[in-house]
Amino acid sequence: MSQINELQARITAALDRIAQGLEGRPAAAPETAADPEEVSRLRGQLEEEQLANAQLQERIKALHAKLDAVEGAQAESLRKLDADLQALRKANQQLRDNNQALRAAQVAGVVEPHLINKAMMAELEGLRAARGADRGEVEAVLAALGQVIAEAGAAPEQTEKTETSDA
Repeated sequence: MSQINELQARITAALDRIAQGLEGRPAAAPETAADPEEVSRLRGQLEEEQLANAQLQERIKALHAKLDAVEGAQAESLRKLDADLQALRKANQQLRDNNQALRAAQVAGVVEPHLINKAMMAELEGLRAARGADRGEVEAVLAALGQVIAEAGAAPEQTEKTETSDA
């Protein structure tokens, strides 16, 4: 986002320089003819600025597209993480229900093997769901770290390009 702001600032500065150049230029009297050399030089400068402006606009579009892609990936990652957390909640609720049934059977003095099997299955499902949720969280953190690393790697390149073009 800071790159977009920087590019917009550069475009604005270029347009301001053009406006100042036009304001500082003495008004040509209608009876005097414009210097063709001066006109061609100014047209060349205008074309250069227009080209630079077009290039900056394309870079802004590319950055917006990249930002949209990153946001889409993050949204998908969050949806997956949410689904894993919902599965974990469901498995934990089943585990609580089965444990309650086991407690009731133990109080009644009736041990039912199917309740024990059901409790073990619910516990396994809870562990799988917890593992899935943990994996989703790790993937989300890794994606965020990857983005930060990519931005940090791009920042020195951008600084070098800016310093080179300013020199």
